[in-house]
Amino acid sequence: MRKKKPQEHVNTERYMLTYSDMITLLMMFFIVMYASSNVDAIKYKQISDSFKVAFSGGQTIVGSGDSMDVKNKSSHNNSKESNGQVQNDKAITQEENRLNQVKQTIDNYIKENNMTASVNTEIEERGLVVSVRDTLFFDSGKADVKPELEKKLVEIGKILNSIDNYIRVEGHTDNVPISNYKYADNLDLSTARAAAVVRVLIKESNINPIRLAAMGYGDQRPVASNNTESGKASNRRVDIVVIDSKFNATEDNTKK
Repeated sequence: MRKKKPQEHVNTERYMLTYSDMITLLMMFFIVMYASSNVDAIKYKQISDSFKVAFSGGQTIVGSGDSMDVKNKSSHNNSKESNGQVQNDKAITQEENRLNQVKQTIDNYIKENNMTASVNTEIEERGLVVSVRDTLFFDSGKADVKPELEKKLVEIGKILNSIDNYIRVEGHTDNVPISNYKYADNLDLSTARAAAVVRVLIKESNINPIRLAAMGYGDQRPVASNNTESGKASNRRVDIVVIDSKFNATEDNTKK
């Protein structure tokens, strides 16, 4: 009787070798792809070290350095943003204090010279506004500053010259039409009055002309109703606007 041939032992774990080789190759592939994105001497060193660690069965070090760099950069950027915000808040506070100090000085001058009925001051988003009723400095229908009151305008200008902000002088009228031999309409008159105030501030208050601008709006920007006499009186005015320094970029054409 023939003897049965012994069955050969089948090695069922051979696939592990192939799997291990595939994992190793994939790891090496991703290491090379990672390093090639920014090739330099340091990356070559990382690749070399990573190969050594990979073949020795240890943990690779690729990515550890850059991760630390990202964290450091993020922390640095956050610190810069925080410092920038602190500086910005500080600048805003300083500007508010400067404008309020000038306002207080002008308010004191107005009170001392019995001008409270004709001049008022207010802090707005755009800056400090010194609003002067037209009857204080001008005769009806005219744009020449009254000689006897020019000194008061000069003194206000000197107070404004204590800071270096830009200044916009704005002329305004009521809606009653005007037409005479000198001014064609309210827009013409309001512009002429603003220009007259600017000339006094330059010549007598010694304000640098580059800081000044004259604008006329006619009856287009009323602060009260033109249906009453008191409203019309309020609308006939010249506003001297000390521009908040945060708007310097819109006023300074020399940097364009």
